Amino acid sequence: MVVKHKFQGRDCVRFVNREPGFAPPPITNGQGARVFIEGYGCSASAADTEMISGLIDRGGYELVAEPEDADIRVIVTCAVKKVTEERMLARIGELASYGKVIVAGCLAEAEPKQIEKIEPNIGFLGPNRIDRILPVLESALRGQRRIEVGSAKLVKLGMPRTRKNRVVGIVEISSGCLSACTFCQVKLVKGRVFSYPENTIDDEARTLVDQGAREIWLTSTDNAAYGRDSDSTLPALIRSVCDIPGEFIVRVGMMNPLLTGRILEEMIEVFGNQKVFKFLHLPVQSGNDRILKIMQRGYSVDDFLQIVRAFRNAVPDLTLSTDMIVGFPQETYAEFEDSLELLRNVRPDIVNISRFGPRPGTKAAEMDSQISNEESKKRSTIMTELVRRISNQRNKTWIGWKGKVLVDEKVKNAVIGRNFSYKPCLIRLDESASDEVLGHDLVVQITDATASTLRARVSEA
Repeated sequence: MVVKHKFQGRDCVRFVNREPGFAPPPITNGQGARVFIEGYGCSASAADTEMISGLIDRGGYELVAEPEDADIRVIVTCAVKKVTEERMLARIGELASYGKVIVAGCLAEAEPKQIEKIEPNIGFLGPNRIDRILPVLESALRGQRRIEVGSAKLVKLGMPRTRKNRVVGIVEISSGCLSACTFCQVKLVKGRVFSYPENTIDDEARTLVDQGAREIWLTSTDNAAYGRDSDSTLPALIRSVCDIPGEFIVRVGMMNPLLTGRILEEMIEVFGNQKVFKFLHLPVQSGNDRILKIMQRGYSVDDFLQIVRAFRNAVPDLTLSTDMIVGFPQETYAEFEDSLELLRNVRPDIVNISRFGPRPGTKAAEMDSQISNEESKKRSTIMTELVRRISNQRNKTWIGWKGKVLVDEKVKNAVIGRNFSYKPCLIRLDESASDEVLGHDLVVQITDATASTLRARVSEA
């Protein structure tokens, strides 16, 4: 079972026990200690949390729903933004007030000294060391500190899992990246790209489909970098996964425009497969070429536009998601307006907006002409309002659409279904019906829309 709760307004997932139907035998001398675990961050971090939880469960420990009921607490952290780091540190402090804590995930690798200020003897588990969770747990329970961090070519597949959502199977396809963005700590934390073997990814996806997963998420720091260090490519991998027997659909995760352009024709071809969501996450980060150069993104605004045009020409009703950073060092107001103009022209369905915050160890943290928090917040507010209007207008074009959705999430008195473009459709149902339709297809008609969601009712086929 998975218990959701809110921490500082953000969704968090607590893993309580194993997924129904998955009952591997214990493989270590677990002491029967009670463990609380929760995870934050991207889909790769969510996959790590599922595997860490699965290893704990298989090791003979008892997973509990509340931190105060545990002998030890594990938190899988995210370090992508300064504000995220602050939230993580606050949560670590809360968990430490109950007793022993292990910090896993990116923050354990990126900011150990900040964590040690909270609790000097805290255990660490880096994102490339998740297979070492049991020794770290056992040491902590004996009152000893164990640190498992650093680079390691760990293929994070084939491990036991307790899954967040039985409908969704998250498959990490690689670790690290090939980019050198001046604002990002990920390269510092995860290193250069290490692509997992294609056949091992296929095996993982096949196992998840056999366990009932209807969505397979292919995720990594940069999916477009997959295979650059091996003899495979992302399009070849997607084709291979789609060839797995079963009723499921693939969601392709984030791709940096720099490397997406090099596989553009093949990617457009695989997006034509009925087993692939028509969903493209292509982060642009800025609408100004000078700022992109300072960011060391490796592409121009025109490069981004060419990729978007090519996909939209070939894939009708594509859902486009992108990312923007506002208040980057040296960004003038006119350059910020270039980003607004790009959004007006491209009209993406989803925009993830981040206010720049300096990350320790990155080039951007040392740059001159840092933008004030007040100005950065002002720009973020302006862009957020523009994005809300664009998203609302884009979603309203779906009103009247009738078709099939895959129900992949339960919410209060309703479910969320995803159509072929991965658009979230909110469908009001009673509690018993919500349980019955999870993981199944429904034919719906869109009746209304907001900036974030389509509203739908069940319709006759």
